[in-house]
This record gives sequence, structure tokens and C-alpha cells, in this order.
Amino acid sequence: MRLSEHVYSLALHTTTPAGQPMTLHLAAITDPTGGLTLVDAGLPGMEEALRAALEHDGLDLSALRRVIVTHHDLDHIGGLPAVVRETGAEVWTSAQEAPFVQGEASPQKRPGTPPFGALKALRVARVLRGGELLPLAGGVRVVATPGHTVGHLSLYVEVDGVLIAGDALTSEGGTLHGPNPQFTPDLPLATRSVGRLANLPATGKSVTGILTYHGGYVSRDAAGQLRALPTAAE
Repeated sequence: MRLSEHVYSLALHTTTPAGQPMTLHLAAITDPTGGLTLVDAGLPGMEEALRAALEHDGLDLSALRRVIVTHHDLDHIGGLPAVVRETGAEVWTSAQEAPFVQGEASPQKRPGTPPFGALKALRVARVLRGGELLPLAGGVRVVATPGHTVGHLSLYVEVDGVLIAGDALTSEGGTLHGPNPQFTPDLPLATRSVGRLANLPATGKSVTGILTYHGGYVSRDAAGQLRALPTAAE
């Protein structure tokens, strides 16, 4: 589904281990010179669903240039090895997330389990910093939003007013919520991160829409809903 001039939402459907239906909302960012960017890659085995979602919106997986990883939870990077293997896309993420994505550290929420990607030869090509403006889609602002994981990041497509929040925010039926406490090890830090998002934008237009990985797109008074969430001082 096209959300704005540069941003698409890619809804991939699956089930939880308990058998409940679940939809993951990946994002695609288009740029006439920078090419196609994917934000997160879904679970293992979702490659064909991803391809179909892209094609539905007139996009082609073979045009993929990079995958920006918001964080290393399996539902965000499980499909990454296959996508990178097929397309040769670069992987970008924060410095704190890189060791997990590259398989050098065991997952933060499953300590002691084998590092994901240890045998996949995944390498992070670019380390992203909070506050950095990426030269894509007229300027994509990297926002450091740790708490859900140690190096979680969100992306703000400034000229479109679209915030890609990953798991820093959740939503249901168009109503915005904060991060899910059940899956957020450092909730106070995550709450401060919500405050950082609520203070957007430093530049560019105000937030007009928010894409959450769990829950989908929030467009009704997105900025007002964001400012109304519980936050904590930096």
C-alpha cells in the first residue's frame, strides 16, 4: 500500500507460535537515484510473500539496493539472509545492533541462544547514527529509539511526513500505542525514545502518518496521537 510519494507499507501475513494470525508491516522507500530501500525483512521463509507485496505496488525485489534494519528481533531479520543472497543488497543498521545482525552476539532477548546469522555471512555495510540524514527520498532522518532493544532505530521521511517506527511504537485499528511492555526489556528507556519521536521534526514537515511494524499505519491525527503518549524527559 502506497502511503506517500516515497513510502510503501508491505503487509506480510503469518501466524504466531500459538497459532494466532499476525501481520508484519515492513516498509519500502523509493528514490529515483538511490533506488529501492527495504526497512526490515520479516521472518524466515517470507521471501515470496515479500516479493508479491512489492509487485502488488509495482515494485521489484531485484531493484533492492539496501535493507535498513530497525533492530535484530527475529521477525525483523529472519528473512534478511535470503533477501541479501538474492539481491546483493547492503545491510544498514545502528552500531549497537550490528553485532547481533552479523551473528557475533546472541540475541538480547534470548541470551545464550546461538547468534542469528552466525553461518549466514551477513555483514553490515553502513553503521547509522541517531540524527543522521540519509540522502534518500529527499532526506530520511535516523532517530535513535533504544529500549525495545539496545540499538533500535526509527526513520523519519521528512518531505513526506511519514515516520517508520519499527517496534518503538505499536498500533491497533488506527490508534497509536507505545512499545509493547512484554517485549521491551528497558521500558523507561523506550519511553524516553517515544518522547524523542514526539519532538519530531527538527526539520521538514510535521508527522502526518506513522507506520508501526505491529499494527500498521496510523494517519488520523498521527502527530497528536504521538504527543499524547506517555513519555519521559531525556
